[in-house]
Amino acid sequence: MGNASSTLTQYDIEEVQEHSNNLFSQQEIVSLYKRFCQLDRNSKGFISADEFLSVPEFAMNPLSQRLLKMADGLNFKEFVAFLSAFSTKAIIFKVYDSDSNGKVTFNGILEVLRDLTGSFMSDEQREVLSMPCSFAY
Repeated sequence: MGNASSTLTQYDIEEVQEHSNNLFSQQEIVSLYKRFCQLDRNSKGFISADEFLSVPEFAMNPLSQRLLKMADGLNFKEFVAFLSAFSTKAIIFKVYDSDSNGKVTFNGILEVLRDLTGSFMSDEQREVLSMPCSFAY
């Protein structure tokens, strides 16, 4: 599963599905593997920060630095599990969980709002928008 020249076996697909809580079909996993191999230009078996940033949509995203902390160095199985947070079948709160403890805190919401709004909004305005915000998944 590690390099771009290999193909996925049925066992690999099922293992990845299980690792990502069955949020992706077999066809989706095969498609994700093709994309993963395209991003893994040096066939290292993982995607580096630079490779992630080579995707214009990712690089332009105001949350790219936050997401990059979560995504840098992922192998394929971890890559699919990471993407499962963005699946229509999953909860997006993982993006807001800044310390990966399963809880979205007030400070986590503020950090994301700061990333999204930049200088267009003051900290006071962000605090008003995010009160009361505390979630668990």
